[in-house]
Amino acid sequence: MQRIVVLNPKGGSGKTTIAINLASYLASRGHRPVLMDFDPQGSSVRWAKKRQPAQPPIPVIAAFEKDSRTTRSFQLRVPDDATHVIVDTPAAVEPRQLPDITRDAHKILVPVLPSDIDIHTCSRCIGDLLLVAKIRRDENRIGVIANRVRRNTLMYQALIRFLHTLGIPIVAIIRDSQNYVRAAEHGIGVHEMKSYLARSDVEQWAPLVSWLTGEPDGTLSPRGTAAAPGQEAPGEGAPESGDAAQDAQEPPVAAQPPRAAQPPGPNADVPAPADEIIAAAVPAL
Repeated sequence: MQRIVVLNPKGGSGKTTIAINLASYLASRGHRPVLMDFDPQGSSVRWAKKRQPAQPPIPVIAAFEKDSRTTRSFQLRVPDDATHVIVDTPAAVEPRQLPDITRDAHKILVPVLPSDIDIHTCSRCIGDLLLVAKIRRDENRIGVIANRVRRNTLMYQALIRFLHTLGIPIVAIIRDSQNYVRAAEHGIGVHEMKSYLARSDVEQWAPLVSWLTGEPDGTLSPRGTAAAPGQEAPGEGAPESGDAAQDAQEPPVAAQPPRAAQPPGPNADVPAPADEIIAAAVPAL
């Protein structure tokens, strides 16, 4: 059983979006993932409840709830047939909590948005994982996801250049797409949407899946989901104008190995090197 922790102390970085879409992908490929939701907002729990009986089941554990009638270990028990546990962590996680959160984690995903505040928070998070949680770079357990990016922006270029300085692999570059919003509304992931609508989004998950499994992913393609009675199938009709405009500006991204993105030119406005930020933000142990 593989334990995958999605972590970033800053709220709004897209942790739940990554967690539910990863669970959707694994379930649609015949695996038995379990979502463990530690976020008091309970977004992963609500998403899982929206899934229809015809869709692959995804059990969810409301880890944010406290039940005095049972022990904590009993509340967090995982089904015996589970193949993956995907942990959706809350915002404002303190450094001292990281050793417990990341204990027994096979992979740790850190989504980061293309903004100066998010870049700085990401640097602190990586520093805490290395210095407080004692996770070594050579273990290849930490992967960064550039999330909700628009490639034709200087901030995207600054983000990619910063991520290259971390010494941590960039395991996926995920565009800013309304498909994730539409899919979440129906309790599905982009991998379960109509292929002609979500292909560009699905292709961007190939490097992430390969990094998690250690093998090239040759089955990464959208799969349609049957609509519930009286309900329109998710994603029916033409894409919304926002996604269509972005698709016109950039071609579909083929599967690439991590860290394949090109750094920006020398005149791009970029933050300080990551090692300098980490050294300044996190005291040495």
